[in-house]
Amino acid sequence: MGLLGDLVDTIFTNDTGKYGESLTALKLDFLNLSGKKGITLKNIYLPKDDGGTSEIDLVYITQKGIFVIESKNYSGWIFGDENSQYWTQSLPNKQKNRFYNPIRQNRTHIKWLKEYLGGDVFCYSLIVFSERCELKRVRTKSADLCVINRDELTGELRYLWKKLDDTLNEVQIQEISQKLALLTNPDEAVKQAHINSINARYHNPAAKPKPEVPEPQKQDKPESAPKTEPVQETAAKAENMPESAESESCPRCGAPLVLRTAKKGENAGNQFYGCSAFPKCRYIRQMEANHYNSFSTEE
Repeated sequence: MGLLGDLVDTIFTNDTGKYGESLTALKLDFLNLSGKKGITLKNIYLPKDDGGTSEIDLVYITQKGIFVIESKNYSGWIFGDENSQYWTQSLPNKQKNRFYNPIRQNRTHIKWLKEYLGGDVFCYSLIVFSERCELKRVRTKSADLCVINRDELTGELRYLWKKLDDTLNEVQIQEISQKLALLTNPDEAVKQAHINSINARYHNPAAKPKPEVPEPQKQDKPESAPKTEPVQETAAKAENMPESAESESCPRCGAPLVLRTAKKGENAGNQFYGCSAFPKCRYIRQMEANHYNSFSTEE
């Protein structure tokens, strides 16, 4: 899109997620102006084996390889580690929100990226959070990934530029960028099919085989300008979550938790997560509007 196009997109976008992606793209464009050479592409719809698509936020194609960027325009405190299934956002009002581990999310992106390119091109995973959040306890071990705030991006890439070996030449960079550019502007039918596929897979528990699984939280709800908002997952992001990611194990016996609805008592009609081993195990986790709480009962 280029520097001017990204600037226009940044100013006029009505989606906080796209806003964050545009700010990250601007950082990459300014890095190019400082002497580094790379090609930035946004919103790449990669084909998957099942006929669906997986959307990458940004890629930065350079002589050092491909930097695959997952942009998170969140606020608050962020807690998580490389191997956990979910991370947590904690807001100043003490509200807590869970979201799918972005490191796992980006690994899925990289998997389909390499499948599409048909080669073992070196990919480096960058998880870039807004400057509006603080990474409190975020732990990583792998050498091919980094979790940072957006204001650290140019400095981190300058460091990696010196640290990493060259893996692509100019011809290869152009070939990869041309191949990926074909996937950046799908028509509305492709985009809608992508969204429909995600909704059918994750937002309709009744249509799925037992056991039932909880509906994923949404993120990046469109709004007029970036604010301090809770994490909400969009359908376009949910495709990165494996089928098992929605299922959780009972902390008491290890059996899967299932989504149920209370049929009697003062909580009749309310949903909750219960152990699938009931009545042998009577663990229950309530669903609450603004936070989550786990407990067990011997009813």
